[in-house]
Amino acid sequence: MHAMDPKATPLDCFYYWEKAQPDKRYFTQPLGDGRVREYSWREVGDEARRMAAHLQSMDLPPRSQIALVSKNCAHWIIADLAIWMAGHVSVPLYPTLNADTVQYILEHSESKLLFVGKLDDWDTMKPGVPADLPCIALPLAPPTDYLQWDDAISAVEPLSGETTRSPEEMATIVYTSGSTGRPKGVMQSFGAMAAASIGFADIMTLDNNERMLSYLPLAHVLERWVVEANSLRYGFEVFFAESLDTFVQDLRRAQPTIFASVPRLWSKFQAGVYDKLPEKKQKLLFRIPIVSRLIKRKILKQLGLEHVRYAATGSAPLSAETLSWYRSLGLELLEGYGMSENFGYSHGTRPGEARVGYVGHSNPGVETKIGDNGEILVRSPAMMMGYFKQPDKTAEDLTDDGFLKTGDMGEIDDQGRLKITGRVKELFKTSKGKYVAPVPLENKLVNHEAIEVVCVAGADQTSPFAMFMLCEEARAHLDKGERDQSGLEAEFSALLDKVNATVDPHEQVKFAVVVKDTWGIENGFLTPTMKIKRNVIESHYAPRVETWYAARKRVIWDAA
Repeated sequence: MHAMDPKATPLDCFYYWEKAQPDKRYFTQPLGDGRVREYSWREVGDEARRMAAHLQSMDLPPRSQIALVSKNCAHWIIADLAIWMAGHVSVPLYPTLNADTVQYILEHSESKLLFVGKLDDWDTMKPGVPADLPCIALPLAPPTDYLQWDDAISAVEPLSGETTRSPEEMATIVYTSGSTGRPKGVMQSFGAMAAASIGFADIMTLDNNERMLSYLPLAHVLERWVVEANSLRYGFEVFFAESLDTFVQDLRRAQPTIFASVPRLWSKFQAGVYDKLPEKKQKLLFRIPIVSRLIKRKILKQLGLEHVRYAATGSAPLSAETLSWYRSLGLELLEGYGMSENFGYSHGTRPGEARVGYVGHSNPGVETKIGDNGEILVRSPAMMMGYFKQPDKTAEDLTDDGFLKTGDMGEIDDQGRLKITGRVKELFKTSKGKYVAPVPLENKLVNHEAIEVVCVAGADQTSPFAMFMLCEEARAHLDKGERDQSGLEAEFSALLDKVNATVDPHEQVKFAVVVKDTWGIENGFLTPTMKIKRNVIESHYAPRVETWYAARKRVIWDAA
């Protein structure tokens, strides 16, 4: 069996590389204070096999759910491999969940054990862990009285042979980060994970010399697919980030050849460069051929991205200006689109075929069509087995011929590229009886360097309004007096005029509110993938909306 065998599950692929390159480095894990620990494929296999033996000694029911809560680290993936080797199913939890959601997922998934790893807010999560649930602490876990990973693996012999799992078997239950309601448990098979990785190579040329930095949550399907599943299939090296404070150093250590990120980070990188080399000066220098090449190379080197062959962005739109800036540096950001329900394997921009505002073509093997109501319908080889213990919801979200109802509205251009135009259920009606799609407006309004996140609302009002959350840099400049509030007001007013000129009268945004609050994952305003929780934001500000409309101002600074 070769690792590229289409029937090879992620576990089969691991066994292949464990034998083919046992002494090659697989993981580089920061330990703090600049120290790192490296793990070869052989060492990863030894620890995974020992933990699998320990799990088997617990005599859990076959194919039990075993939960895993941790920030990204080497032992996240080692624990996942051990769970699979022992014949069980992994249930990842986001490392930023509150105790109530932790309790819900552990109970709903019927998890029999919990691995607790590297966490920043364990004290707030721990109350959600049932007192009678066995727990094992990974090496970088906060202090606990749980059984320690190293103690558990030192007391057993490694599992021998190669436990195989069929492609049809359930590998994991991924609980969606959903912007409304309780998260749903998406059941994914080993075969679906394999299909997503095989398709990836049909778009990009990959081999075992690639390097990736893992820092987006492994509990999310994007990182699980692009980093975990692909490193297992193609045998390449994975570096882990230590913290946000050390991120640039972590990136420079990894020297990635493939780098995927979210728009907020791409924008932060750009803002950091602008702080050191203002936009006007850049444009002047970029006009001088030799100087331009040197400066662009230096910028990419400072960011740790000079070796990147493929760069990707996803989870939310990135402004056309930012995309153009990176392309001017020689880094083509490829946009992608996918869902937990298809393991992220749906659409992507192919190198050289990008169109701004579009998320690209259907990935190999993926079928796409637009429903009668404008909804994007997708059938992917990485489609879920269904929602755990929710057959009615599974039936509701799939068409009779097996297409997933994405909940997104879209259109397809003459070259087959998909554009997301809004959410089916996020349309709201103004008091004039006209429907407004907030997402396209938000995508246009976020095209300002001082704005990090936008939420457009206005149900049952005469016209829509927008709420702006400023980026950290803009807030800092205002606090230090380095930026004038009235100047920003004028810029935001001009932005509203520019956007309103492109939409129908009933969609025109009446005013903008600059919110004082920080919308984050921790306080529940954003999902773990940085999407706005529209219902949370709208209900939080609902008591102030009438006052805002009554103020009759173009730009309002929320003082609450």
